[in-house]
Amino acid sequence: MSLVDSVRSVLTNYANYSGRARRSEYWWFALALIVVFGLLAGLSRASALFAVVYGLAALAVFVPGLAVAVRRLHDTDKSGWFILLGLIPFVGGIILIVFYATEGTPGANRFGPSPKAVAPAKAAPAYRG
Repeated sequence: MSLVDSVRSVLTNYANYSGRARRSEYWWFALALIVVFGLLAGLSRASALFAVVYGLAALAVFVPGLAVAVRRLHDTDKSGWFILLGLIPFVGGIILIVFYATEGTPGANRFGPSPKAVAPAKAAPAYRG
C-alpha cells in the first residue's frame, strides 16, 4: 500500500472501528501525519494562523487516527481497548509501538479476514489498440 492509498483508506474508513488494518496502512498514515504536523508546527512560528490550522488539523485526524490504531490492534488479534495502554507513562507507548509493528495474524482471526488476503487487486488497463 502506498502513502496516498494509505491516507485515502484511513480517511474513507474514518469511523470504522471494526475489521483489520495492515502495517503499511498504519505506518504510512503515521508518516503522513508526522510530515504534515511537522510542517504546520514550523509554519506556526511564522504566523498564528498556522497554529489555528494545526489545531483544526489535529481535531480532524483524531477520529481517523484512533480508528486505524484500533484496526491495527485487531490485525494482531488484540482488542481495541489495548489502546488505553498509551495512558501508562513511558511503558504504555512503547508497548503500543511493539503491537503496531508486529505482523498481523495470518488468515482470519476473530476480527475478520486478513487484510492481505482481501486487498483489492488493481485491474490492468484495457488495451485500446
